Amino acid sequence: MSCAANGGTPTTGSPTASSSPSRSASASASASTGPTQGGQTCTTAAFCDGFESQTGSTVSGVWGTSYANCQGSGTATVDSSVAHSGSKSVRIDGKGGYCNHVLVKPAKDLSGLGSVWYGRFYVRHTTALPAQHVAFAALKDSGDGGKDLRMGGQNGALQWNRESDDATLPAQSPNGVAQSRPLPTNSWNCVEFMVDGRGLLTTWLNGTAIPGLTVDGTPTADIDQQWLARSWKPAPQDLRLGWEAYGDGDDTLWYDDVAVGAQRIGC
Repeated sequence: MSCAANGGTPTTGSPTASSSPSRSASASASASTGPTQGGQTCTTAAFCDGFESQTGSTVSGVWGTSYANCQGSGTATVDSSVAHSGSKSVRIDGKGGYCNHVLVKPAKDLSGLGSVWYGRFYVRHTTALPAQHVAFAALKDSGDGGKDLRMGGQNGALQWNRESDDATLPAQSPNGVAQSRPLPTNSWNCVEFMVDGRGLLTTWLNGTAIPGLTVDGTPTADIDQQWLARSWKPAPQDLRLGWEAYGDGDDTLWYDDVAVGAQRIGC
């Protein structure tokens, strides 16, 4: 992929290469053999799709559209001009404000996947993460009253947020935010996560684990001390990708090559 000189809408071209997953992370990535979807290896995935089967601009087929809380002006469309691999992606025109949430989710029932979930998706966006809270991925957590476990950003850096009690990972102190990372704009980024039913969580950005987005079971000040202040035994039921803003925060995002499985899938 390449960008317009002014940082605007991406144009077609060769996808940006992603670095290989770190071997020092908590689980090794799957070998680059086996079935692929959209050019991405999916040997161990329970669900893997690169939107290549989509027809027209309306999200359909193995994907559906979801609106958290209420439906507003945010939109999700199939884009045939921008892709990480293959020729298609899903474009999210995300709008600021509570009622403009829009996400897409696999139609496949993933609730029986097991107690450990690994996810992998590629995302490209145009606007740096804002100071106010936004989310670009969500997992319904039946272990937390059906509330969402949300991945997004705040104070310009990536974070996880627990809808049930509004806990954040990392803590939104200067030291906590410094343990996270921004989500680079105008390039494809490989985002991976692991959610373990024992209450553990790991996050990788372009193959590198992010210290501030890790729950290892031992409370660490400015990182997961707040998160572990109460018992948390997650049981994810789905994966949704899109945009939720809780204040200011318009953004345009593209998603591609999404996979979910019981083992790490890799970039």
